[in-house]
Amino acid sequence: MSNSKLSFPAPVFPPASQMDVLVSTAQIAARVAEIGRQITAEYEGQNTGHPLVLIGVLKGAAIFLSDLARAITIDNTFDFVAVSSYGRARVSSGAVKLIKDIDNPIEGRHVILVEDILDTGLTLSYLRGLMLQHKPASLKIATCLDKPERRLVPIEADYVGFKIPNQFVIGYGMDYAEVYRNVPDIRLFPNDPNH
Repeated sequence: MSNSKLSFPAPVFPPASQMDVLVSTAQIAARVAEIGRQITAEYEGQNTGHPLVLIGVLKGAAIFLSDLARAITIDNTFDFVAVSSYGRARVSSGAVKLIKDIDNPIEGRHVILVEDILDTGLTLSYLRGLMLQHKPASLKIATCLDKPERRLVPIEADYVGFKIPNQFVIGYGMDYAEVYRNVPDIRLFPNDPNH
């Protein structure tokens, strides 16, 4: 057996300004406002004595959740969960591991799981099962982006910002190896970042 370690090439981070914009900041703002109005209309009058709970999946959904929470005009609060399925890769490993659970009880409350991208469905399927164990009054899913071509398990979001092709994207909270989260729009990461 060799004592040599496997080495992987260092990630390449081309400037976001050189990437094609898939969804502009104006498109994001308009769609988030529309989803906020839809959620407000659906939950208005469904008083459980508690605000609507938005549960964001860290870290990618943080910006979408922040904008969505402000677009919903009924009382709402939020909590966060963190899972690991990507690491530093551009493709999900398929194994979902809970890193951080919710901080507050959701039993008897209306809950919306908020995700950045619904692709394979493995993460949201896992989280949906986990949240249902807490016995919420209702549980729905909101995703900023939906990649239906990548679905491995049968799960759909109740609220979808944009359906996109099966391409790797960055920006608006979404990253590649923890870079590009602060890019204000959603951009296509190049297949070959060296060129």
